[in-house]
Amino acid sequence: MVSTEAQYRLPTLAASAAETVPCGERGPSDILALLKSSLIGVGRQHLPEIAGVLDGSVPVNELPEERRFLALQGLGAWHQLIAIGQEFETSLERRLTERSGNATPGGFTDVLKRAAAKGVAHTSIATALDRLAVGPTMTAHPTETKRVTVLEIHRRIYRRLTDLVTREWSPHEEEAFREALLAEIELLWLTGELRLEKPSVLQEVDWGIHFFDEILFEALPTLVDRLLHAAGEYDGIAPPSGFLHFSSWIGGDRDGNPNVTTEVTRAALARYRLTALNSYRAPLKALMRDLSIGVSVTPPSSGFLEALDALLAQCGSERMRIESRNPGEPFRQYVATLLARLDATCANDRGESTDVAPFARSREFAANVQILGNALRDAGAPAAALRKVLPLEMRIRTFGFHTVSLDIRQNATVVNTALAEIFTMIDGYSSPRPGTREWTERLTLAHDGPVPDIDRVRLSRQSRDILDLFDLLTEARRRDPEAVGAFILSMTTSADDLLAVYLLVGWSAGPAFGTMPPLPVVPLFETIEDLRAAPDILSTVFSHRAVRRLIREAGDRQEVMLGYSDSNKDGGFLSSNWELAKAQTALRRIGQKFRIEVSFFHGRGGSVSRGGAPAGRAIAAQPAGTVNGRLRVTEQGEIVSAKFANRGTALQNLESLAAAVLAHTLEPADSARPDETGEFSEAFEALSGLSHVKYIDLVTKPGFINYFTEASPVEELSLLKIGSRPARRFGSTPRDLGDLRAIPWVFAWSQNRHMLTGWYGIGTALSSFTRVRGETGYALLRKMYETSRLFRLVIDEAEKILFQSDLAIAEHYSTLVQDQCGGRRIFDMIAEEHRLTRDMILSLTQEEGLCLRFPVFRSQQDAVRTQMDGLHRLQVDLLRKVRSDRETGIARSEDIDALLMTIHVISGGLGWTG
Repeated sequence: MVSTEAQYRLPTLAASAAETVPCGERGPSDILALLKSSLIGVGRQHLPEIAGVLDGSVPVNELPEERRFLALQGLGAWHQLIAIGQEFETSLERRLTERSGNATPGGFTDVLKRAAAKGVAHTSIATALDRLAVGPTMTAHPTETKRVTVLEIHRRIYRRLTDLVTREWSPHEEEAFREALLAEIELLWLTGELRLEKPSVLQEVDWGIHFFDEILFEALPTLVDRLLHAAGEYDGIAPPSGFLHFSSWIGGDRDGNPNVTTEVTRAALARYRLTALNSYRAPLKALMRDLSIGVSVTPPSSGFLEALDALLAQCGSERMRIESRNPGEPFRQYVATLLARLDATCANDRGESTDVAPFARSREFAANVQILGNALRDAGAPAAALRKVLPLEMRIRTFGFHTVSLDIRQNATVVNTALAEIFTMIDGYSSPRPGTREWTERLTLAHDGPVPDIDRVRLSRQSRDILDLFDLLTEARRRDPEAVGAFILSMTTSADDLLAVYLLVGWSAGPAFGTMPPLPVVPLFETIEDLRAAPDILSTVFSHRAVRRLIREAGDRQEVMLGYSDSNKDGGFLSSNWELAKAQTALRRIGQKFRIEVSFFHGRGGSVSRGGAPAGRAIAAQPAGTVNGRLRVTEQGEIVSAKFANRGTALQNLESLAAAVLAHTLEPADSARPDETGEFSEAFEALSGLSHVKYIDLVTKPGFINYFTEASPVEELSLLKIGSRPARRFGSTPRDLGDLRAIPWVFAWSQNRHMLTGWYGIGTALSSFTRVRGETGYALLRKMYETSRLFRLVIDEAEKILFQSDLAIAEHYSTLVQDQCGGRRIFDMIAEEHRLTRDMILSLTQEEGLCLRFPVFRSQQDAVRTQMDGLHRLQVDLLRKVRSDRETGIARSEDIDALLMTIHVISGGLGWTG
């Protein structure tokens, strides 16, 4: 029998890949070399040219047709292995840094040490820690092309790497681990990556739950422990254990997705709840196994025995079984009562009767677990309390009986349409049109009047569903206040939009209004125009007597969501960032005026064009005082799997996020930074205006929409079965940018390597500014680049996107435009601005080439550049062929599948989609 090593000819794993070797002596490519050689070994029997395909010497577009799909599959697997290897390397680097006695840059310890070095008082640190509230929010935007099956293989590959390189093994043991790694890579190669059917909303819910079951439930206690350890060096500081709170839109995001009905949301809430409840069974069973402390050795306190007796009394017929099973071991009995009551809670949810009392709320469960930990400490077992019980308590206080707080998102147009129909039915005549003075007066009258009796049978299905939804939210919040997060109102353009939602909230609560905190209503300001109008909108809402009372009952807090995607699509990259910063500062001042704490929910995506940037730098660049300990941020599409696919990566990303919020909070809130005052602010305003004008000039050019749809695979993206939501909000054919969602907008521009969403207009802005102001203007831009966090972030991220773009490839896509003359004009505009932006950024950074100061990023992109050229050429050929064949009705499924696979593999090579 031929051994695995002989069959695949794998090199022996060098000792330099072991964790114990110092970072400087370990080559950064060792892990990637191992993964690449493994993939070549596995793939050679399927595709003899696999080595050349991976290094780009054999362009995929030049392979025989019968082997190109296998080549695409191999490239897709390689891009995924690169990501896994980079995540693994990063995790090893962090451990080596900490073992050397240094703090990980951007981690909790680093942030607190820097604060102390700056002279920040302990009281200020304690206050900042006490305020810390970070909310990662998962969304199911259609940018994640990987199935759960593939994600599970990724996780197993990561584990096999951990087995293989983090310990010293005998040759036989090492061979066994190598064979295990090969088996997983083989499965990755042969697993079909394209979905055969679009996922349902509940399948997307299960996809999101996967990350909690596999990673986040277990990772959370370690994250809290890191903060406890970092703060432990400062006397008198007790960091919070509940600083992290997860939310989700999956199952509640109705905006443009008719598949998210009230019943689907009800089912999603049930699944999130069941997931949380089931997650506590394993740790409780482990405690029952481990807590074998006998009364003969260490008698527990009388208080603990009283607590045990109270729990036993709630266990009904289970009491006798619990007492007889572990006599003389009260800690085991105590845990058994918790498990019995947890099972009763699940049974009660299923509608089954039991004489064991279920838990009413997760707080009761957490309090009982806390009693157990205190009793262990009193009994002389503090280590057991710390390492076995406290992690469970932390999990319960974070995930409760809900896993995530489910946000509901709906478009203001849909809400207003439903309310107008209700007014028409109630009044007996046609309702005023939303946006008119009469509509405002009708809303005011409704807020001051009683709850109407609405005959839902007479309403349209959409209006009935809106009312049913608010009823469900009221019901769910009565049962568990944390199960529902907020109502996100997308495309908020006026105060009336918000008043309409508050009216429906009040109607649904009915007589129970005021007995529980009101449902938070969060405006989502997305376009440039709406960001500019946001302060006046919020001021009007805060002045409304009924709404002000509701906000007071909610603790005088108002969350505002900021849309990075649509503001970028609306005004371009530079203008979007500046308008977002200005809006935050203005909204914070409005909050101060009304004595309401305004916090921000950042709707960031994976790409730079949609707000994606390193968490530490992005948060540090927010205006002074606008974070103040509280921040929510969306984790969208493929970013969820990129950040939370394995424990080490999840911990690093969550700590970076929370530590960045903490660092921003520790800065003086009333000391505006240079980019927010004086000449910097004036310069930014001028640059934003210049960039905006240039961007608008492009996107409103005759033929631009046709150029976009024909020179990119935007229409073909809908064939990828990667999300339950349509590509357009209201199903119309795109006439202008407003008809198209921001995600496919960015996705498509990345596929054809124009990537203009991350840089267009910046070159003209910088050039015009320096042309008008001369050397003084150039000196000011240099000063801004050196000292303004926001300006530096914009320039650096635009530079990275410029480096990823490729105008030679982009020009190849432009040949797909049927109007060749019109297409050429648009491309020439883009190419000229690309050249100008590149030259102006290099002039500003004083570098010889793009991204020279980002060597890791540059090397990662260069590593796939050669193979990407063949991928793009194949995609262009397939687009031309499939489009031609579809017109005649004879498009082959093989060509369509290959086309979709190129989209998948290109996005993997770039590292993001939308």
